[in-house]
This record gives sequence, C-alpha cells and structure tokens, in this order.
Amino acid sequence: MRFHTVDIVGKKVDLPVYQIGENLSIAFFNLHGAQELTEYCGKELAKRIKEKNVDVIITAESKGLQLAHVVARELGHDFYAVARKSKKLYMQDGISTTTQSITTAGEQTMYLSAHDVALIKGKNVAIVDDVISTGGSLASLEKLVEIAGGNTVCRAFVLAEGAAKDRADVLYLGTIPLL
Repeated sequence: MRFHTVDIVGKKVDLPVYQIGENLSIAFFNLHGAQELTEYCGKELAKRIKEKNVDVIITAESKGLQLAHVVARELGHDFYAVARKSKKLYMQDGISTTTQSITTAGEQTMYLSAHDVALIKGKNVAIVDDVISTGGSLASLEKLVEIAGGNTVCRAFVLAEGAAKDRADVLYLGTIPLL
C-alpha cells in the first residue's frame, strides 16, 4: 500500500493512495470513525468560518456529516442541514439537484428535506465538506442553497485536491495532489 502524507495546519496525516481510473489515483481522506482528527479539523474550520457571519451550515452525506457536526457545535448552532444522496421517505416535499463528482461514477442527485430548506431560507450559509476536487459536489450544494432561498457566504473544506487549491472562493486547511 502506498501513502501520501498531508499537512493539515500542522497535523501530519498519512493517507492511503487508491487508483480510481486508468491514469488517476487519489490520496483518500476519510473522517469516518476518526474522532480525534474530525474534532481537530472541525475546530480549525470553525475558527476560519466564525468571521464569515454564518447562520447555518450545510454538508453532503456522508463524510461531511461528523465534520459539520463539530463545526456547527463550535459556532454555537443547534442545527445544520444535510444534503442526502438518495431520496428518503421524509423528503417527499423537499428539493433536489444533479451533478457529477470525481468520486461518484455517473451523475449524482442530492436531496434536501423541506425541514432543511426552511432552515436555510433567508440565511447566510457555509458549505462544509471534507475534500473539494472538481467542484461538482460544491456546485450541487450551492444550487440547493440557492433553490432553498439561502445565501452561500463561505465554502470550507479540510482539503483541496488538485487544481481546487487555486480557487479563490474556497477556504481549506491543506492540499493533496491528484496522482
């Protein structure tokens, strides 16, 4: 197994490298079950988001969930919105949008429940997720915020992958290459 070491604002983390295409590999960042790393990253992101006048956080399931939980807690928010990747029974009156992501084969549809739409409407929103790469998932989240009547004021990620590090409209804690 090959690894890539990433520096997340002073914390070194070894990421396994996985081939996802004929000539494309990624350094795989996974917060699932990594409590200490999730707390560290969430607190560091919250410090940077705090100055953005954010009312509510939104994330995409599933790797962003625990990260958004920590960020929302650190900002003193009682709730955060979650865009789901499949439509659940309680989401019949919600909204949706479709996008393409580097880690999902084919098109991906994201859904937001009516409860989360109401949470976002008229609010300043921070999009929080683990990694930005091509920006497909971010575009989908931005569209959901727009449809819900919110205003995206911050786009925050633990890591920027590949060319995403050059985007002026996102904040991130570290970078990883496309290999």
